[in-house]
Amino acid sequence: MQTLNSKNLEITPPSVQEPFLTIENVSKSYPTQDGEPYLVLKDVNLTVREGEFICVIGHSGCGKSTLLNMLAGFNQPTEGEIRLQQNRITKPGPDRMVVFQNYSLLPWKTAFENIYLGINSVWRKKPKAEKEAIARDHLNMVGLGEAADKKPKALSGGMKQRVSIARALALRPQVLILDEPFGALDPITREELQDELLKIWTEHRTTVLMITHDIDEALLLADRVVMMTNGPAATIGEILEVPFARPRNRVQVIEDPRYYDLRAQAMEFLYRRYAHLD
Repeated sequence: MQTLNSKNLEITPPSVQEPFLTIENVSKSYPTQDGEPYLVLKDVNLTVREGEFICVIGHSGCGKSTLLNMLAGFNQPTEGEIRLQQNRITKPGPDRMVVFQNYSLLPWKTAFENIYLGINSVWRKKPKAEKEAIARDHLNMVGLGEAADKKPKALSGGMKQRVSIARALALRPQVLILDEPFGALDPITREELQDELLKIWTEHRTTVLMITHDIDEALLLADRVVMMTNGPAATIGEILEVPFARPRNRVQVIEDPRYYDLRAQAMEFLYRRYAHLD
């Protein structure tokens, strides 16, 4: 029998994965009439792995939307920087697509046309038939193939948000940014779309950063829940690691005893340590 020793024992170092999305020392302030800048965010640091689902939660005024606007490239940090695969984000681009709470669909265009418009803008040289196929495939992906020719006024709130998600994913972004996408929906529709989003994410594993005010939604969807302190000068106060295996089932998550421990931690952070006192 062969004996292993230091000469024939080969040690393989662990693989080092480069950060996919990096938020480094980011602060954001705005000028005011009295000349004193208003500091919205201060010293925000976060590293996101490729394919990770992050939920950002916090009270109104904590800078969640400001942070996501900088991720999207709509605004720039006053200090620090945000990098995607080591490239500094300085402007909007199709590698980062945003889904807003208010859908942002063009009312004079059909569901199909709303999706096709972005595809045609980004991939002008692709054959028309291929671009149309991409649009229809993504409508089918969100269960709206039969509603392709309907304009937004003929769609329910849940259907409009499905079109918005399909439009964003049709461009195959590296990062999907969701700004309270289900906030305006009724509870039943909201749960349906949460399940739909989980299914789509499981299939595509796009990196997601999502704003929500809903602790239960965050624990169902996210790999990590980033909890913000109150503004002004808000920052990341605590990060919860969500341990539930994927693919996730809503009932199994709720029945897991760890769910209630995590929920209690989030509640204690938001409503005791950082209670929003008006």
